[in-house]
Amino acid sequence: MLPNQRLVSLDAFRGFVMLLMASSGFGLAQMAAVHPESWGWQQIKFQVSHVPWQGCSLWDLIQPSFMFMVGVAVPLSVRRRRQEGQGFFSMSWHALIRSVILVLLAVLLSTRGSDTQTNWIFPNVLAQIGLGYFFLVLLTRMGWEYCVAAIILILCGDWFWFFQHPLPTPEMITSLESMKPPAEGFMQGAFGHWNIHTNAAAEFDRWFLNAYFPRAEPFTYNSGGYQTMNFIPALATMLGGAVTGDFLLGSPRSNGHKAARLLIIGIACLLVGSILGFVICPVVKRIWTPSWAIFSGGWVLVMLSFFYWLVEVAGQRRLVFPLVVVGMNSIFIYVMHSLCAGWISQQLAKHGMAALFATTWGPVIEKCSVLFVLWLLCLWLYRQRAFLRL
Repeated sequence: MLPNQRLVSLDAFRGFVMLLMASSGFGLAQMAAVHPESWGWQQIKFQVSHVPWQGCSLWDLIQPSFMFMVGVAVPLSVRRRRQEGQGFFSMSWHALIRSVILVLLAVLLSTRGSDTQTNWIFPNVLAQIGLGYFFLVLLTRMGWEYCVAAIILILCGDWFWFFQHPLPTPEMITSLESMKPPAEGFMQGAFGHWNIHTNAAAEFDRWFLNAYFPRAEPFTYNSGGYQTMNFIPALATMLGGAVTGDFLLGSPRSNGHKAARLLIIGIACLLVGSILGFVICPVVKRIWTPSWAIFSGGWVLVMLSFFYWLVEVAGQRRLVFPLVVVGMNSIFIYVMHSLCAGWISQQLAKHGMAALFATTWGPVIEKCSVLFVLWLLCLWLYRQRAFLRL
């Protein structure tokens, strides 16, 4: 493969992931709320919602897919910069600047209009990528062997950090009842080390966010159980993407063989992650447990293998074009959705769509209309050859 040649399948898969994110569930969860007795609607709602703690739905795979694809893109970037004559310090400086920008952008998006000052929290996906990106580039530059070794060390170290943290006492659990945590967030036995709000990462945040950042009120907990230190095991996910990207870009094997290899490894990861989820630690996305990192990585590889086969083997580039225009501007659609989705909905309602939004299928029409506007903006940028880069 030529150094500057793009794999359209990667852009298509990234676009698919970003469209899911920007769809806000296509309004299907709101529709399911109107049909609480319908088994079918409740199954749909489960797939377009995040699980409370343990387990996995389609919506839970959006973030690991996005982060995995960040890793996939890094080997190509490293090769290109080497060809341009950039050395270690130049690449490292660029990676560090990108990391800082991503973290600051995440903090900006996390600070709502009702906040009286900057809300210094870091569970946002951009912050998680930013916190790990510098290390991702350094390890990728060293080679895939170092990436694999780092994945093993990170996941084992993360497991031990949680495991050695004291189990929650009955008094701690009672004091947390006012937070209204999900019942499945409190597990018995050794799995109690990964309970919501009482785990090692939650304790770290109660110290870190209060000790080093100005706050209007002391930080006590994240309502969803997301933590700053998730970025460390999430780095393993991005490193998995880097190893995959190195394989796709550098292997001389046929595209069909590559697609098959992705599928086989993906299925193996699903099996290993599921087994670890029963015997080592629970599968919890909100604190990115090692079993989750492997299990979700398996699903990402399975989905990526399909897109790789569809585009690079079957040659269906025209079919995935609507996804490609989004995949090549993933940061743009993420930021626009975060900042402008509500405003776009309001403008559509003002200009003739209010009646449609009020119908039985109104939530679906509204979310899909906002998504279509965002897609049109990505299409316009694509035709202008304008791509947001950090």
